[in-house]
Amino acid sequence: MQLVVGRIGKPHGVRGEVTVEVRTDEPEARFAPGTVLRTAPGATPPPARNTVPGTAPGATPPPTTDEPGVPFRVPAELTIEEARFHQGRVLIAFDGILDRNTAEALRGTLLVVDSADVAPPDDPEEFHDHQLVGLAVVTPAGERLGEVARIDHAPSSDLLVLRRPEGRTALIPFVRAIVPEVDLAGGRVIVDPPAGLLDL
Repeated sequence: MQLVVGRIGKPHGVRGEVTVEVRTDEPEARFAPGTVLRTAPGATPPPARNTVPGTAPGATPPPTTDEPGVPFRVPAELTIEEARFHQGRVLIAFDGILDRNTAEALRGTLLVVDSADVAPPDDPEEFHDHQLVGLAVVTPAGERLGEVARIDHAPSSDLLVLRRPEGRTALIPFVRAIVPEVDLAGGRVIVDPPAGLLDL
């Protein structure tokens, strides 16, 4: 199973650095220098400065290198050369990505790891995102509220993104006072939301 640990955003500076939207609760470990991450298509990036002529109508031209007519293809793997935190964001330099145009071509790319390569947490009260996604969310009385769509890692606390049966979402702080139990074996998360939380 492929786990998304980040999504490449816009370039930072002119030397190939990119911003990364973190989707893991262990950014220091996941984005350590020397780490090799697999890539997967994400949102379609904007066209680069040079585009390949003859693209089909309605299609986004593939990004190219600075050499006209030579398309740049996102590699299957990217190796982290350097990572640093700057104003609440992660900035990453990948091996071989040396300029802003090439960095722009990476925009929207998802960074993934194989779940088999992720060791389970030592603390039984800690969970990896992929262990929680898809679990049913129920109240202590057993009323089904929806299911966990994803985990957002906010500065103050992690948030369970609850997908409600009617299709909208709600954010639930992943703290013991509101989430008293995670039952992995039973495939459910027990949530005791304060009044009005699910209506925000």
